[in-house]
Amino acid sequence: MARVLIVGCGCRGQALARALVGEGHAVRGTSRDPARLPSIESTGAEAIQADPDRLATLMGAIEGVSVVCWLMATARDAEQLHGPRLESMLEHIVDTHVRGLVYETGGVERAEGESAARRAAATYEMPVELVTADPARHEAWLGEAVTAVTRVLNA
Repeated sequence: MARVLIVGCGCRGQALARALVGEGHAVRGTSRDPARLPSIESTGAEAIQADPDRLATLMGAIEGVSVVCWLMATARDAEQLHGPRLESMLEHIVDTHVRGLVYETGGVERAEGESAARRAAATYEMPVELVTADPARHEAWLGEAVTAVTRVLNA
């Protein structure tokens, strides 16, 4: 069993949380909106109010985590979150217990984010898996996300 942090635990993140909890993993899910925390908790995950645009709010949630799932493909400020914020978060988690990253592209090209993820994989020898499925194809997306988490844990 592992602890997984889902950054961006909206509808897709909650489906992933349910699946991972069902496999016996401990899951933490984040939301910027405190009103969404009860729905995250209903999945069996620990709910954390955090803003990926303010990385300091994520630092406590990273403690003891093996995998970070960065599910920000449809976030309201996605471009910033797939560039400088992702890069900063990757630099930070190198000095933690985090073993790897699952990065969601949302079915579109995210050159800056994909490049940051690949650089982290090469520079820090960190397992990175991309979830490229279109989020509108829910079952395909969920299957790909669960498989990505499993691959990072088995790397």
